[in-house]
Amino acid sequence: MTTQNPFKYFKTSPEIIRLAVMYYIRYPLSFRQVEDILHESGIDICNETVRFWVNRFGAKFAKEIRQKRVGHHSNWQWHLDEVFVKIDGEIFYLWRAVDHEGEVLECLVTKRRNKAAAKKFIIKTMKKHGVPKIITTDKIPSYGAAFREIGVADKQLCGGRSNNRCENSHLPFRRRERAMQRFKTVATLQKFVSYHSEIYNHFNHQRHLESRQSFKRKRATALTEWFNFCAA
Repeated sequence: MTTQNPFKYFKTSPEIIRLAVMYYIRYPLSFRQVEDILHESGIDICNETVRFWVNRFGAKFAKEIRQKRVGHHSNWQWHLDEVFVKIDGEIFYLWRAVDHEGEVLECLVTKRRNKAAAKKFIIKTMKKHGVPKIITTDKIPSYGAAFREIGVADKQLCGGRSNNRCENSHLPFRRRERAMQRFKTVATLQKFVSYHSEIYNHFNHQRHLESRQSFKRKRATALTEWFNFCAA
């Protein structure tokens, strides 16, 4: 079965589309800033075109990254945490799970921060990635109650600074939230975090833990793979 080329009816080359989408999602830039950066390279497009490309191809690129990375994450230790996100004056909770290397595993937006929400998030993550040996959380009671119902209470670890890994992984999302001047709807937030986390994983190489040569090699590989996504 032949896969249809997703760029078939676009006049702009796939390389430029991939470049624009990468700039917007990988860095905390606005659509107009991406337009200006591309203009300096001789590429004349509108900021609304960048918006359309991100909405059209962001999820497609994330899906291909997800398929290539199946089985590459670690189940040794997970870190779970939630952040407050204000949408149209209301507070929502973005639940996030990362492994011990900082790779984002799953994101979920809920209205409540109770046992039911925690249970839903944990079950969703385990269905996709299996059961870890250790699950690190903060001290909110919702996690403990959900773990007891699921039957993994013995895997929970909390206290001290054990969950700093997840706290630090919120920073790229917060930078992007400020650049977007907050999110307008819950659906927009859930859609964005789903592909933002996958693309962040693709380019996150922990440069402070590797030699310069190793980092440069991995960065070049990631860029090469990126410009081959959704190739016909």
